[in-house]
Amino acid sequence: MPNTPLMTSLITVLAMLFLNWGDPVLAALPAGSAVTDGAAILRNALPIQQKDLRQMQYTLEATSKVVGSSKGNRWVVLNEAASSSQFLVITRKKSILEAIPEARRAEGDALLESLEESVQALGEEASKQNIDGFIALRRKSLKQIGDLEALLVNDFPYTIPEEYDSLPRLLGRATVSIKTTKGSMSAVIDGYNAPLTAGAFVDLALKGFYDGLPFTRAEDNYVLQSGDPKGPESGYIDPTTSQERQVPLEIRVPEEPTPFYNQTFEDLGLYKATPVLPFAALGTLGWAHSHQAIDDGSSQFFLFLYEAELTPAGLNLIDGRNAAFGYVVENTELLKELGVDDRILSIEVVDGADLLKPHA
Repeated sequence: MPNTPLMTSLITVLAMLFLNWGDPVLAALPAGSAVTDGAAILRNALPIQQKDLRQMQYTLEATSKVVGSSKGNRWVVLNEAASSSQFLVITRKKSILEAIPEARRAEGDALLESLEESVQALGEEASKQNIDGFIALRRKSLKQIGDLEALLVNDFPYTIPEEYDSLPRLLGRATVSIKTTKGSMSAVIDGYNAPLTAGAFVDLALKGFYDGLPFTRAEDNYVLQSGDPKGPESGYIDPTTSQERQVPLEIRVPEEPTPFYNQTFEDLGLYKATPVLPFAALGTLGWAHSHQAIDDGSSQFFLFLYEAELTPAGLNLIDGRNAAFGYVVENTELLKELGVDDRILSIEVVDGADLLKPHA
């Protein structure tokens, strides 16, 4: 695999065309205020419509704009957000429970009880003007909201094209532990919005394919890349066919019922589009492909090292050219420590393995 020089300026970034196992590429986020937290992106990416939970989620997420402010009205805003969340969880509990499939309602009821306690404590921290306590309880509350939202998803929401019937697919979400020589990270792999890409990754993780593989590229404030197997091959060789298994480019945009396959945003004329899973957070997981084709990604993946000053919203070029399929949600700080002298020790699927289907 050829090595590219360290990217030294934004001009270089903007000149990249797509990320592969040769030269990398950066993506395009929408102009304006983009969400740059992986956990928040994952919440927003769930295929659900429950307005009460969404309203609570957005209300609490919006407080991130003022928690670091020293203005006098900060606590007014935080108190109002906590009060609004308490009101919603108390008054809308019945409608939220009714939206959850019956088999999961007991779990939902327990989560709602815990959420009610959390937002009550959140209000107390806001009243005491304890910012550290408020931030910790907001994180806990948002995690509980996300868990409730995940319960709302019933059957997998769409049909994958028949031409990909031979490929594994993840019909939901999985959590993986990525153990490296610098420590471990937890990531959520999203099969709702990239089922074939997520399926290929989880399938290879379960096979132990990534265990012991080095990071072949590590570019400051840009990407970490791995998944290049030992030997002359650049991807995973399917033992049943003796051929390299290849995964199509797979990108879903809001309001579209299914992902687009093997079409970039440029191909589709979607020059200002934002995918459901954008390259907008530190630790976005992306699927690599070659210079020559967009449908020959096989096993190599990269971790996007989001840097606000270098890759600000609206000024990167990966979105619409590479598929994102998940986000690191714990210990993202390790990403800035890893380099080409490090390797993946193992990738363990700790939850969601049962949602992997070997083929249609």
